Amino acid sequence: MRPEKLDTAVIAEHLHKMDGWVLAEDGASIWKAFRFKTFAEAFSFMTQSALAAEKLDHHPEWFNVYNKVDVTLSTHDVGGLTELDFKLAAKMDQAAAGRMPDHLK
Repeated sequence: MRPEKLDTAVIAEHLHKMDGWVLAEDGASIWKAFRFKTFAEAFSFMTQSALAAEKLDHHPEWFNVYNKVDVTLSTHDVGGLTELDFKLAAKMDQAAAGRMPDHLK
């Protein structure tokens, strides 16, 4: 079943509850920069996030250099954001918990 594209009010409600996720200017994706203590912490985060993405059958766009992982989430099939994006974002926040230095949160 194809996920439904969320309207702006629902997107705003989701973002209000989340820490650090930002809506793209076009409203079609959300973005967050994760910064970790080490490369191993970043890679562990990516591994845990990849497993969550596989379970949801919803995959991130991400870019990794050393301890930095920049993530963009969108549901390309609908040209915008769906519940899947926010579910994966929450899973990624859980995967990052305890891995990021306090000054980088």
